[in-house]
Amino acid sequence: MTDEQKPEAEAAPPESEDVSGVGFTYFVGRWIVAPLARMVYRPRIEGVRNVPRKGPIILASNHLSFIDSFVIPMFAPRPVYFLAKSSYFDGKGLKGWFSRQFFTAIGATPVQRGAGQAALDALDQQRRILQSGRAIALYPEGTRSLDGRLYKGRTGVAFLALETGAQVVPVGLIGTNEAMPVGAKWPKFSPRMVIRYGEPLDLAHLGPASSGRARRQATDEIMAAIHALSGQELAGAYNEAPAQNPVERLRQVLPHERR
Repeated sequence: MTDEQKPEAEAAPPESEDVSGVGFTYFVGRWIVAPLARMVYRPRIEGVRNVPRKGPIILASNHLSFIDSFVIPMFAPRPVYFLAKSSYFDGKGLKGWFSRQFFTAIGATPVQRGAGQAALDALDQQRRILQSGRAIALYPEGTRSLDGRLYKGRTGVAFLALETGAQVVPVGLIGTNEAMPVGAKWPKFSPRMVIRYGEPLDLAHLGPASSGRARRQATDEIMAAIHALSGQELAGAYNEAPAQNPVERLRQVLPHERR
C-alpha cells in the first residue's frame, strides 16, 4: 500500500517515539489534537518513510500560508519544534492562557524576533534543540510567499545543518494557501492539502559551516529538492519586504548573504 493510499496510518507517530521532556500540553496536542486534525482535514501525506525517526533533523519546507506552522508539526511522524513569537506566550487572562497552551501543544517554543542579538539567540535556541537529537521545522525562504512562487533560499538552514551535522528533510506543501488564503481568519476544510517529504540530504560533503560557498551550495541543494516536491514556479529572487529607506534599498541591491 502506498503512502498516498494510507496517509493517516503512515502519519501516526510510532510507539517507540520518545516524548519525554516535551510536557503534558504537547503530549495532549500530539496524541489527541493531531489525530482529530487528520480526521478533519484528511491530508495526503507522501514519502513519510523519508523522515528519520531518531536523531537531529531539519524539516526544510516551502511556505505558503499561516497554517504551515501548524500543518508540519501536527502531521509529522515524530515531534517537531519550531520557533514562534514570544508574544504568543505572554498574553494575560483567558485568551493569553489559551494562546500559550495552543502553541505549546503544537511544538512551538518562544523566541524574541528581530535582528542583532535576538537573531543570534534564536539561532542558539535552534542549535540546542538539534543538539538534543530533536527535529525542527524551518522555512529557507524566510517568510510566506504571497504569490505562490518559490523564492530563493536564505543560508540560515544550511548553516545549522552544516554546524550540527543534522540531516535536512525537504518538505513540499501543496494547497495550504488555498486552505487558508492570506487575510482569512479561519482555515477551510477543502481543498485537500498535500505534504510531501523528500529523501534526507546529508550536506557535510560541501564543507564546513564557516564557508560561505558551502552554505550557498547547501542552500541551493535544499531549495532544488523543495522545488522538485512542490512544483512551484521559481521566483528567481529573495522574498524580501519592500525597502523602507535608502539604506535598506542599497542593502538589497548590493551582494550579501541572506541569513
